[in-house]
Amino acid sequence: MKRITTIFTAIAVSVAALFTTSCVQDLDVTPIDPNIQTPEEVLNSIEAYQQLLAKCYGGLSVSASEGPDSSPDIDGIDGGYGQYMRALFHLQELPTDEASVCWNDQTIKSLHGLSWTTSDVFVTAMFSRIYYQIGLCNEFIRRGQAAADEFQGEEMDYMIAQARGLRALSYYHAIDLFGNVPFATEANSVGATGPEQIMRPDLYNWLVEEIAGENGFRDDLLPISQTEYGRVSQEFATMLLAKLYLNAEVFTNGQVTAWNECAAECEKIVSTMSLNTGENGYQWNFSADNNLSPEIIFAVQSDGTNIQTYGSTNFVIKGSIVSGNPAWQGALGTNDGWGGLVVTPQFLDLFDEDADQRYLFTDASEFEGAEVHIRDIVDNSLFSNGYCQMKFTNLKHDGSPADNSTSSYPDTDYPIFRAADAYLMLAEAQLRGSGLSQSGLDAYNAVLERAGLPAVSTITLDDIIDERGRELYWENVRRQDLVRFGLLTSSTYLWDWKGGVQEGTGVDERFNLFPIPSTEINSNSLLEQNPGY
Repeated sequence: MKRITTIFTAIAVSVAALFTTSCVQDLDVTPIDPNIQTPEEVLNSIEAYQQLLAKCYGGLSVSASEGPDSSPDIDGIDGGYGQYMRALFHLQELPTDEASVCWNDQTIKSLHGLSWTTSDVFVTAMFSRIYYQIGLCNEFIRRGQAAADEFQGEEMDYMIAQARGLRALSYYHAIDLFGNVPFATEANSVGATGPEQIMRPDLYNWLVEEIAGENGFRDDLLPISQTEYGRVSQEFATMLLAKLYLNAEVFTNGQVTAWNECAAECEKIVSTMSLNTGENGYQWNFSADNNLSPEIIFAVQSDGTNIQTYGSTNFVIKGSIVSGNPAWQGALGTNDGWGGLVVTPQFLDLFDEDADQRYLFTDASEFEGAEVHIRDIVDNSLFSNGYCQMKFTNLKHDGSPADNSTSSYPDTDYPIFRAADAYLMLAEAQLRGSGLSQSGLDAYNAVLERAGLPAVSTITLDDIIDERGRELYWENVRRQDLVRFGLLTSSTYLWDWKGGVQEGTGVDERFNLFPIPSTEINSNSLLEQNPGY
């Protein structure tokens, strides 16, 4: 651990300046502190590069170099709400029907109310986290390419491909959430002032080429069957490419549709990745031993002993229960609760709660001493308004305790990509493209069957958006899905406190995108704000 810290400190001396004036700054500065080694001094072996790559992965899991919140990676960004997956949840789930929060922390209510501004701290946290991650990956790629001849070329190429995959994931989040964004790669000149802004369609094209072009990184990766759990694989790249194709019309402002291309990539996943149909197969994907689920393509790792954070699955588990109720806490395998996150009644209406095995919600009535929740969110400052999720737990899939059951932090990894998503994407892409075929219908029905529901013979787009909600809730895809279906900002579909009123209301279309944070606009004259902000 000390070796990893030393290597990261040497890199972080320069990366820490990423957001002072722009997202890319001089990454070759000489440390003023003589006790801090330069990157050149510590990156002197293949093992050192392996440890630096671990930080690129770790940037998704943790947000501080010491414990869950001590010495945060990014100055001015809290290590709790600034953790990558928690920040992503804030922006992908809280603006939707799937999640509401009763806390009054700073501007957090504006997320569910779709009323954020350019100075919103939670928007800034996600933007900063994305570009911190991109900066780390750029630095690894730059230095790895320079050292490829000195060290084992094949192994270095494989590590560089992984870093490119992680960078592409963050650029995918950037294009989805922020649209026209700052753009920098390992090729940017050292000491450049601010990065130029890339238009959304151009970033889409770059990402497609980066993944699957002539020099794309997918071919340098290994298939998931040969990949260590938690690492970027060929299936990761295929899933990321399919996601880009699925949202091509949105990402290119209507210039491109790629439904058939999406279906082709999803077919690759469906043909090689199975759903988890074992005991409690669905919930296994969100349990403390979900690293053993055959369905997960890529997940952000958690470990109660070694990977501790106030974000990721720790946030969604503890945010869903109260403190001081051992029965409720025990049902989710934790020893504390923060009491804040609930779902809207409109989302619950999507389920046949008696038949659908994915209906994993509670009003807390089964937990002695707990205040019973009402279904409607009448008062959005009360945790007792709205039901709570029981999908993510820190118990193993068979209900037994996690390996680190005495820890205050869960072992449950946070899935980013899993096979069931690709199954549903295949059906949607076929339906929107050349027409639903038997393979798409079979994939859709496989998801229904695992949920304990009867097969269907026809599917509509309304079926697709509802089924994606039932299958993928709290997996950080709902906002994107609602945007693609034209439902996030419109008055066509309303939920409690959408638009800041209890009965829900439509909002301005600018809220289909988040703004570039005002701090970035003010520090980089090359950036223009998104329309309407």
